[in-house]
Amino acid sequence: MGKAKKTRKVSVAKKMMNPNDTRLVKKTVGMEKQAKLRDNKNKVKEIPKISSAMFFQANNNLKPPYQVLVDTNFFNFSIQNKLDPMQALMDCLLAKAVPCVTDCVIAEMEKLGHRYRLALRLAKDPRFTRLTCDHSGTYADDCLIPGVPIVRVQRGKYAVERMPESISAVPLNKSIISSKKKKKSKK
Repeated sequence: MGKAKKTRKVSVAKKMMNPNDTRLVKKTVGMEKQAKLRDNKNKVKEIPKISSAMFFQANNNLKPPYQVLVDTNFFNFSIQNKLDPMQALMDCLLAKAVPCVTDCVIAEMEKLGHRYRLALRLAKDPRFTRLTCDHSGTYADDCLIPGVPIVRVQRGKYAVERMPESISAVPLNKSIISSKKKKKSKK
């Protein structure tokens, strides 16, 4: 049997840094600045007041004439369902509606190219109010305002989302109401 090789363990001396070392000083200065920034972020300077009309995260304080912010998908689905946006909005909201198009929506349609040329032509119609955006980029969802109901295309007509009372369920003809009452009375 051979002799096992023994490796000598060299005692490792722990090296200590000089407290005045520049590497150590820079880190502590940086940490102090970061701690001050964290403290400033955590301090609440003023809490924004929220309107009482925003009780269930839906704004009930909206009155006609409605200003409707329109995006790329809204134009696309309106064209697919052969809906005139002006007339269909008035039928849905039962009041005058002013559709508004932002610059980022038009830029988004221009980027999408040839397939969205009809939607782009519809967006540039003078009946639509043109709004400028204050955010960077051309992402249209950044323009949405929280708490405002969203109008979407549903079953060949416009419907309003996020409303406590569904506006899309309001019948336009009195004959529809009377026929529903007759059906209930027969049961």
